[in-house]
Amino acid sequence: MGISLNHGKIYGYAEAVDMRKGFSGLVTITQENLKLDPLSGDLFVFSNRSGKILKCIYWDRTGFCLYSKKLERGRFK
Repeated sequence: MGISLNHGKIYGYAEAVDMRKGFSGLVTITQENLKLDPLSGDLFVFSNRSGKILKCIYWDRTGFCLYSKKLERGRFK
């Protein structure tokens, strides 16, 4: 199953995030810090301090999807 944004946007959060956060923590950051609607169908991307882990949340009209990727070597730019 892939992500279909249907003309949605991708937003990256510029500050490091504690990767222990799940759906509700990332939704709260989206609403309070980014001042955006997490139910918009846009993709919201978060990274940890070292840049080795990314988490993305996306509302697919039935619930939130949480995507996560951890690099064994290197870091995300």
